Amino acid sequence: MIDWTEPGDPALERSVAELVRARGARASLCVLRDGRVLLDRSFGVPADALFWIFSASKPFVALLVHQLAVRGALSLDAPVAEYWPEFARGGKGAITVRHVLRHRSGFASARGFAGDALTMTDWARTVRAIERVTPRWAPGEVAAYQPIVYGHLLGEVVRRVTGEDVDVLLRKEFLGPLGLADTHLGLPDELWPRHVPLRGRDAGARLTARMVNRRAVRRAVIPAAGVSTTARDLATFYQALLDGDVVDAVAVREARRPSGDAVVDRTIRTRIRWAQGFQLGGVGRPMGTLSGRETFGHNGSNCCVAWADPARGLVFAYLTDRVVSGHSAAAHLGAVADAVLTAGP
Repeated sequence: MIDWTEPGDPALERSVAELVRARGARASLCVLRDGRVLLDRSFGVPADALFWIFSASKPFVALLVHQLAVRGALSLDAPVAEYWPEFARGGKGAITVRHVLRHRSGFASARGFAGDALTMTDWARTVRAIERVTPRWAPGEVAAYQPIVYGHLLGEVVRRVTGEDVDVLLRKEFLGPLGLADTHLGLPDELWPRHVPLRGRDAGARLTARMVNRRAVRRAVIPAAGVSTTARDLATFYQALLDGDVVDAVAVREARRPSGDAVVDRTIRTRIRWAQGFQLGGVGRPMGTLSGRETFGHNGSNCCVAWADPARGLVFAYLTDRVVSGHSAAAHLGAVADAVLTAGP
């Protein structure tokens, strides 16, 4: 249980507010320590504003897969094609579910990153494109982040195994039991007035913002990127992972287990420590230069980030509306994280 009685830390709040103003962002930040609120603030938006969290969405679908594995409904080391026979086309028969969770399936996109983005709202079309793709690398050979198809790939495995669509199962397994009424994989039309439009500073970021701000995109089921939520709901989810509530502790432990040392990912071209559904701390931004190696969470296009640090008992969920190309945005997320990490014991 979370104690939502906020003790308050005026110095930390001022420090964070200065960083948010410098970025020119509308944002929400929720920080918990040992299940108590350290900071719960919104900047330029209502407290219940719904942010699109990009790839910070990925742990939800990954944990569904791990939960099914704990129950024996699937095996992480089985070929994806065992559950989805059409996936084997193009030489993909040896790719396992675990390869996908680790971003080591051998391909980063189905139709190129732009092509994937243009069709990501169409589930059937994306699935057919995944079936046709030919891997670039052998399974397990290199880390190559899958920005969009990761979620459709795992989500289709979930559908083949359970017979239920991933958004329905997510609500049933996690969101409902945890009381996450403000978290949606596919934003309902009646909640559209609460959505936070994205803003882009440079040409590429403005293009991304225009695409994601479309209602058709926000309402679509895009497991790799399409969760809309509040900072408070996202922090509640990560606190549940620390507390062992609802999500099986074995599933969380496996999802957090490192898949190897830090590597330069072939897609994002920066050093990263991958687990099996999470990114791990200890390598600097965007979780902060002070982040511990046990920290687990996920960045969302350098626009949003959420993580938990078991050693410190900290949970951090920071959501913004500012899309910025390049590494400066990741540095901003890390600066806010470091402000929190230096504020307490």
